Amino acid sequence: MLLAQFIREGTAALGALYDPREAAGLVQRLCNGVLGVSSYAHIVEPSLEVPPCDLPRLQEGLARLLAGEPLQYVLGYQEFCGRRFKVGPAVLIPRPETEELAAVASVWLRQGGGRALDLCTGSGCIAWTLALDAPGSAVTAVDISDAALSIARRQFDNSRESQPCFIMADVLKVPEEFPGAPFDVLTANPPYIRESEKQFMHRNVLEHEPELALFVPDADPLLFYRATAEWARRFLKPEGRGIVEINEQLGAETAAVFEAAGLKEVTILRDFRQKERFISFSK
Repeated sequence: MLLAQFIREGTAALGALYDPREAAGLVQRLCNGVLGVSSYAHIVEPSLEVPPCDLPRLQEGLARLLAGEPLQYVLGYQEFCGRRFKVGPAVLIPRPETEELAAVASVWLRQGGGRALDLCTGSGCIAWTLALDAPGSAVTAVDISDAALSIARRQFDNSRESQPCFIMADVLKVPEEFPGAPFDVLTANPPYIRESEKQFMHRNVLEHEPELALFVPDADPLLFYRATAEWARRFLKPEGRGIVEINEQLGAETAAVFEAAGLKEVTILRDFRQKERFISFSK
């Protein structure tokens, strides 16, 4: 089969789920991931054939996309801060805006050295970015999901010297003591999407990404931030700093949680889309 034909037919089939441009982009990225070809290879080389040995993988991948599965799960990875992270249904797919959080925290850790704590670590993308971008630092990461931690621990098998310490714990149950404390930097990307917001979300998220990492009850949407503020109050060093990702619709309310906990310099930050996406603070 010609690559151009596969892309044309795959794009048409995905048109039932996505708009034409997004459908074409997904099929082209699938071909890039499986075949290693560029997104324009079928244009500059219209006679380019799909190797027969690779065609079944492409067809299987397309079938999974047609079932609504995210492309990142089909390929098994997602790029984050210049690195390729393993992902699967047990972990949330890292988002571009979260790269901004990791970049800010990495700068802090490089400037101050020492120790960092990452709550609700999921795939470990933030924890690993901190550990690898700030050599010599000690990063501890926490999640309640054993399946997520299994993926996080296996991200970079050749980087044992920089590997974060991954610990299974319930962030909502703040301990009296914690290994590695006190910390210089705290990060968190906890669940923050209200149940009522599900109606606005795409099925590939709702049906495939872990609810545990996404949703909070409408009656108490800030429960993870109250817990995170308490982790910061107990386990950050004096003058230590923290940054968390937030629901863009609850910026002021979330900031008030950290202010009520006695944390200082509480600031709402916007992401590259100009949405209120993060809160930074110090102890």
